[in-house]
Amino acid sequence: MNIRVFYFFLALGLCVGFTYGQNTAFTALDSVYITDLKLKQYSTGRAVLQLSDSITRLNRPLLTNTLNFNSPIYFKENGLGMVSSPSFRGTTASQTAVIWNGININSQFNGQLDFNTVNSGAYDEIAVRGGGGSVVYGTGAIGGSVHLNTQLDFITQQEHNLFLQYGSFNTRDARYQFKLGTQAYSLSIALAHNSSDNDYDYPDGGTNLNGDFQNTALNVGLGFKLSRQHSLRFFSEVFDGERHFSLIRASETRTKYDDLNTKNLLEWEYDFSNFTSIARLAYLEEYYKYFGNLDSDNFSFGRAKTTIAKYDLTYAFSEALSINSVLTNTYTSGEGSSLGDNDRNIFSAAVLMKHQLKNELDYELGFRKEITNNYESPFLFSVAASKAFSEHFSLNLSGSRNFRIPTYNDLYWSGAGNAELLPEKSLQGQLGASLTIANFNLDLTGYYNSVTDMIRWLPGSDGVWRPQNEEEVSIYGIESIFNWSPKLGRKQHLELYGTYAYTVSEDAQTGYQLIYVPFHKATAGINYDFQRFNTAVQAIYVGEVFTRSDNNSRYNLDAYAVANFSLGYSLGKKKNYELGARVNNVFNAEYQSVLNRWMPGRNFSMYLNLKL
Repeated sequence: MNIRVFYFFLALGLCVGFTYGQNTAFTALDSVYITDLKLKQYSTGRAVLQLSDSITRLNRPLLTNTLNFNSPIYFKENGLGMVSSPSFRGTTASQTAVIWNGININSQFNGQLDFNTVNSGAYDEIAVRGGGGSVVYGTGAIGGSVHLNTQLDFITQQEHNLFLQYGSFNTRDARYQFKLGTQAYSLSIALAHNSSDNDYDYPDGGTNLNGDFQNTALNVGLGFKLSRQHSLRFFSEVFDGERHFSLIRASETRTKYDDLNTKNLLEWEYDFSNFTSIARLAYLEEYYKYFGNLDSDNFSFGRAKTTIAKYDLTYAFSEALSINSVLTNTYTSGEGSSLGDNDRNIFSAAVLMKHQLKNELDYELGFRKEITNNYESPFLFSVAASKAFSEHFSLNLSGSRNFRIPTYNDLYWSGAGNAELLPEKSLQGQLGASLTIANFNLDLTGYYNSVTDMIRWLPGSDGVWRPQNEEEVSIYGIESIFNWSPKLGRKQHLELYGTYAYTVSEDAQTGYQLIYVPFHKATAGINYDFQRFNTAVQAIYVGEVFTRSDNNSRYNLDAYAVANFSLGYSLGKKKNYELGARVNNVFNAEYQSVLNRWMPGRNFSMYLNLKL
């Protein structure tokens, strides 16, 4: 079965792409506003992949599935819907920053985001930015960053979009989006709910026990153009989730994890002369409860409250040259069963410059420094350039120093926290080339990344595990991108796309590949529309991975390939009603991305999509 999918990939080519593009893909219009402006303004020489609504609806609603089938990021998942950790360009889960409307939302407790606690149906834009970005986005942006944005459209409109899906294991997926606006105001509401009994069968004859989950996400964006110079915007999100963690053996104790996360962001923008001033105030709260025994009311917990004040001032010397200063103060108050009560305050200052020359050469510079009493922060920098040699070919180059700060768990864990920890530091560079001919696009990026002072939890002489600055890692690899949309006539549309990543991530002392970092990962897809019919195939290939730090092949996870198929039919004069069905894991592949954590075999779903 894997051989058939392999030939599918071979036919498409070992490349990457689709909605991936360079900076020109993010041209802003006066009627459209995305608050994460840095994503388009300061990504020169870096890869940015943007997922469309049609792509996200081809996947299960949780963000892990969407990115796993459509990006080079590798995910290790403790079963469908369970804890999910990314590895972006060979880095650890906490070295991928997640940016919500321009604000870093990585957990204050462990420094990472569980991608199965994010419902992709709650966002207008999902984008992936490869390479270091700590100068712009702060801690954790070492391997890359994932961006979740709400779009405000200042146009006269009233639009409803309802997506309903039901499938195997009593899986329910409901997503509703409402947009209302004029040239003076814009309202965006997205509500998403996902639940599943998640009781799929294992290849060895067992069943996924205690794996049920449910979550609800509400995302609201509201904007006002008060005048030609002033605008006010507000973004808010609530995520409420409950998961029962799957068991490896039926004799294990059943557990449960509840989390409630809220995010609020207020922005005021003022344009005067050649200046653009944006003042932001954000309040984030994460709260979890872990029940070690499902039949008991006892639980451990953690709560972190973060307030971010950010001032962004840009001066445009001309249309080609601008300089941007950013001042940020972040205050976090945290408490937990094993953390006690602790707080920390971080002040940062950054300066960014972008210059577009007449000879099709663009370049940018950036510098950042943080000040806090909790650790010593490194001086960060970034430099990037892009040169177009013709309308068909361009080269991109970038280099940066990035970091990840110690988390609450690292610093304050009861009886084990280490207040002397240094931030993890990364020095990296990348070179990319882009080829565009008619409707064909190919992008290729090579990179090198040296990570030092990596924080590891190691056992001490007393048997207690404590965090230390220990490991150094050398990472290098290649990412490629492919997209082809040939013209077939007015009633037909065909698109082929995919991603391929070759990754080496080695312990600098031993030369061993890091665990759960595959050397090879590829994704590919075909979308074909004919009159009222549409069909799509998505596939993923993940090479063999090590699960032991000494690379003992006895415990390796086998390579696997998985393919999904969907077929839909549109109704109505404007084709605004669509009925469809999907088959996930068409070839019934037996696979796992974490040792002893099987993923589901062939399963089915039906969906209805309404646009009014």
